[in-house]
Amino acid sequence: MIALLQRVSQARVEIGGQTVGAIGAGLLMLVCAEPEDTPAVAAKLVDKVLKLRIFADEQGRMNRSVQDTGGGLLIVSQFTLAADTRGGNRPSFTAAAPPAQGEALYETVLRLARERHPQVACGRFGADMQVHLVNDGPVTIPLRMTA
Repeated sequence: MIALLQRVSQARVEIGGQTVGAIGAGLLMLVCAEPEDTPAVAAKLVDKVLKLRIFADEQGRMNRSVQDTGGGLLIVSQFTLAADTRGGNRPSFTAAAPPAQGEALYETVLRLARERHPQVACGRFGADMQVHLVNDGPVTIPLRMTA
């Protein structure tokens, strides 16, 4: 699975002008499933995201996790993270999981995150979404999780 984490002071997802998910300070997690991904890979990704120490401690060093800070987690599906731009000027998205598999793994990520963290919001799989965020730092961390 591929994820792009952005530490935010606030973030929200809108669909058709309506806010469907919003958080204050925390992490915006854009996530993409790949064909070889499994629920076990999704679990590893959620564990890593929740424990990743990218928030400041009392000395200003990145030494605290989203769980340590009690921050929110906004999870948004984004198959374009699997873009292959090596050939030509039009990206290929064949490295992304097929829609049914991608949606099932996205739902697994959401379920696991909600089981392990008290504040989880989300977008809607396959929807045309507008994501609004204020990147804090800025801090942006790419992750790739495999079996």
